Amino acid sequence: MKASIVIADDHPLMLRGLSDFITSRGFKIIGSAEDGQTAYNLIVKLKPDLALLDIRMPKMTGLEVAEACFKNELNTKIILITFDNEEHLFDRARACNVYGYILKEFAVEEIETCIKHVLKDEAYFSEEIASYLNSKVSFSSSNLLEILTPTELKVVKLLSEKLTSAEISKELASSTRTIEKHRSNIVKKLDLKKSHNELMLWANMNKDLIKNT
Repeated sequence: MKASIVIADDHPLMLRGLSDFITSRGFKIIGSAEDGQTAYNLIVKLKPDLALLDIRMPKMTGLEVAEACFKNELNTKIILITFDNEEHLFDRARACNVYGYILKEFAVEEIETCIKHVLKDEAYFSEEIASYLNSKVSFSSSNLLEILTPTELKVVKLLSEKLTSAEISKELASSTRTIEKHRSNIVKKLDLKKSHNELMLWANMNKDLIKNT
């Protein structure tokens, strides 16, 4: 079954261009919008696999749509496309589990790759953004072995496989409260932001590093 996509941009030509390009690559667009509120309503109603959103839109911004989806635990994965490369926007996007963030000047080159990554549960960010994120937290396998305990490493590996704290507690024969304590300690050791989703996103973006530790 083809992945279903909702797309939103307040510039009609950009909206049509992206829609035509994405469709030509074999993906299925099931809804489009020119403002954030309409985009959010489509996501709630149609439950697409992905939503491709411009950040700067009337009524609701793409980030506000992403935050509403995260707050209401909607399963649609969000990809943001924007001309904005301001670091505080990247941080907001990470906090609400945005899977992709593409700068518009690279959209045509990157959108297909981004969609394919996100469909495999892998985060994808334009290189300029990825460089910023990696500069904030960068580790090697040996660093992780020195920083984290064996149990904390197991927790991080299971998080990179998308397991919840409850599922990890069963896997490790421990209580959910203990797993949450491990997660809190890992966040401190890796110097991550204290939002609930930050460690999960970090684990997702560093799957290869974790796998080789």
